[in-house]
Amino acid sequence: MEPPLQQILTIWHALDMRKRIIVVAATVAMFAAVLGLARMAAQPTMALLYAGLEPGAAGEIVTALEARGAVHEVRGGAIYVETARRDELRMTLAAEGLPANSSRGYELLDSLSGFGTTSQMFDAAYWRAKEGELARTIVASPRIEAARVHIAATSANGLRARAAPTGSVTVTTGGDGLGPAQARALKYLVASAVPGLAPEDVSVIDAVHGLVLSGDESAGARLDGSDRAEALKRSVERLLEARVGFGNAVVEVTVDTAMESETIVERTLDPDSRVAISTEVEETSTSATDSRAGAVTVASNLPAGDGAAGDGESRSNDTGTRERTNYEVSELTREVQRGPGAIRRITVAVLVDGLEGVDAAGAATWSPRPEDELVALRDLVASAVGLDEARGDSITIKSMQFEPVAEAGTAAQSGFFAGRALDAIALARIGALALVALILGLFVVRPILASRNSADPTMLAPPDPAPRANAPDLPALTGEIDDGSFPTGSDMAVVSDFNPGKGTDLAVPGNGNAADPVDRLRALIAERQTETVEILRGWMEDEAGENA
Repeated sequence: MEPPLQQILTIWHALDMRKRIIVVAATVAMFAAVLGLARMAAQPTMALLYAGLEPGAAGEIVTALEARGAVHEVRGGAIYVETARRDELRMTLAAEGLPANSSRGYELLDSLSGFGTTSQMFDAAYWRAKEGELARTIVASPRIEAARVHIAATSANGLRARAAPTGSVTVTTGGDGLGPAQARALKYLVASAVPGLAPEDVSVIDAVHGLVLSGDESAGARLDGSDRAEALKRSVERLLEARVGFGNAVVEVTVDTAMESETIVERTLDPDSRVAISTEVEETSTSATDSRAGAVTVASNLPAGDGAAGDGESRSNDTGTRERTNYEVSELTREVQRGPGAIRRITVAVLVDGLEGVDAAGAATWSPRPEDELVALRDLVASAVGLDEARGDSITIKSMQFEPVAEAGTAAQSGFFAGRALDAIALARIGALALVALILGLFVVRPILASRNSADPTMLAPPDPAPRANAPDLPALTGEIDDGSFPTGSDMAVVSDFNPGKGTDLAVPGNGNAADPVDRLRALIAERQTETVEILRGWMEDEAGENA
C-alpha cells in the first residue's frame, strides 16, 4: 500500500498552480480557525465582579486580584473575573474591606492628634466624618447605588450668632428614581443626625431625575392625601379579598385633605364656676351740729338774757357699712394650629363580583351577592377607613358582574432548556467548533479520501464501451511504447501496431507525419488522460517498491 505521505505528494503534483494556491489558503485558514476556537474554548467564562467604582477603589481591587493570581479583565469601568470564582472573590475582598468606600466616616478622626491640630481643622474633619457616615447609611439601601451628603454649618464668630445649618443629599438610584416618600425619609435621617438642622432645610436631589424635594418646600405642598389613599386602598382590598377572593373586588379611595394652614384662638368664660378670692368691709359714721342765731340785741348779750338760751341748735348722726367681694371666674383659652394635610372627607367606592353557579342544564349562571352580605362588607370597610359621617365621609358598595379580561398575547410555556443552567457563550463556542469540524470534513477530509480511493487501480470503473463520435474503436493502453523491435503488422497489442486512418481524431493538428509513434502517443494521452495518469502512478509505485 502506498504510504500516506507519498499519496499526498502524488495528489499535490497532480494539481495545477491555481488549485495549489486554493489548497494552501484553505489549509492555513482552517488551522487559524481551529487555533482561535481552541483558544476561545480554553479561556474561562468571565462574570461581572464590580462596576461603577471610582478609579482609586478599582485600582485596589485589581491589585488584590493580581496578588491572588485570579484571572481578570478590565472592560471600561467594570472588572470581570472567572464565573466559578466570582462569589468567592467577592466574599474574600469584602473581608478585607474592599472595595473601599470613597466616603470615609469617623475613622478620619483617628488620624488627628492633639499636637498641631487646631479647632478649625477638627471641626472640618468632624463634618467630613459626619457626611461620610450619613452617605454610608444611605448607600446601605438596596435601591441606592451612590450617595453624597453635604452639610453647611457655620460657627459663631464674635458677636455674630451662629446661623442655622442646612444640608443636601445627592443620590444615584438603579431603578425608576427616588420617590417622595423615600426622599422625606432621607430628609429626616439627615436632620436627625445634625443638631439644629430642620427637615425643611434639607434638599434631596436625584442624579438622574433632578430635584425630588427641596428644603424650602412647605409640608402642606407634599401632603396631598395620595399616600393615605393608597394605604387605605390596600387595607380595604386585603380585607375584601379574604371574603370574595383575589381579583373579585375593585376599591377606589379618595382622601380630600386641607392644603392651607390656620390658627384658631378660643377663649371661654364660665360664670357658674366663680370663686371668691377677697372680701372688703367698709363702715362709715358721720355726726353734725347746727346752731341757729337770732337778732343781735342787748338781751342776747346778757348772761341772763334771751341769748343765753339754747334755742335754734340742731344735731345729726349718720352711720353706714359697705362690703366688697372679689370673685375669680374660670376662663379657658385654646389656640389650635391646623397645618396642611388634615383630612376633610373620605370617599370609598367598592365594586365586588357576584356569585357564579351552574343551573340544572349545566349552564353557568351569575347572581348578585345578598344584601345582608353587602351590609356586612360595608361595615367592615367603614371600620377599616375610619368612617366619620359627621365629617361627610361616604361609602358606596355594589355587586355587579365583572367582564372577563381577554388575555393579551400567548401564554408563556416552559421550553426544553427552561430550568437548565446553560451558558450562551459556551453554546456558541460548541456550535462554532461543530461548524468548523463539518467544514473540515466536507472540504478537506472528503477530497483526500476521494483522492485515495481513486488512486487504487482496483477501484477504477471500467471504460465506457460506447464509442466516441468520429473515432474508431481503440484498444486499451498497456503502457508499452513501440521502440521498433517488433515487426510491422504483428498482432500484439502495442501502440505501434495501431495505424489510424487519415482524418481520424488521433492525427495531431499541424503535424504532417501522423504515423510517428511519438505523435500517436501524444494523441492517445490527450484522448485518455485518466488512464494515462493511472499508468504513470503505477510506474511510480513500482519504481518506489523496487528502490525500497
